[in-house]
Amino acid sequence: MIQSPQTLLIISLISAIFGFLALLLAIILAFKLNKIKKSLKIFFAGKEAVDLETVLLTQGEELKVLDKEIQELFEISNRIHALALRSVHKVGIIRFNPFRDIGGDQSFALALLDGKDSGIVISSLHTREGTRIYSKPVLKGVSEKYTLTEEEKMAIKEATTIKPSKI
Repeated sequence: MIQSPQTLLIISLISAIFGFLALLLAIILAFKLNKIKKSLKIFFAGKEAVDLETVLLTQGEELKVLDKEIQELFEISNRIHALALRSVHKVGIIRFNPFRDIGGDQSFALALLDGKDSGIVISSLHTREGTRIYSKPVLKGVSEKYTLTEEEKMAIKEATTIKPSKI
């Protein structure tokens, strides 16, 4: 089978084109391989050569330890939150004058409430004869056993009303 010079030229050109494309592809792959080698060098920097399985197992163990510590912190946070709800952190005080013949607002009603608006109201009535102090339990903002005075109700309202913070 004898081929014409034109056919040989076309085959040679096609071969040259494929050769050029193969060379171009080889150069591109060499650059990408170099980039991957640099990335791996950075990834394993400072470490002895370890296989990926060992790295993953080590990371898995570290994650288990961290997860346990996070659970402990979560439990501590819940205990602190429960304690904060039982602690006094709402305070309201009203000073007043219960008797017109004595000057000054020396009497007061003080509400000390927790996060659920429960606690105690302490009232002090100042007279010429002396000072009397009363306390009444408060449950969810009201006293079920004792009648509250207007001043005591005002002190509870002041304690439970959200006030804008002053910076």
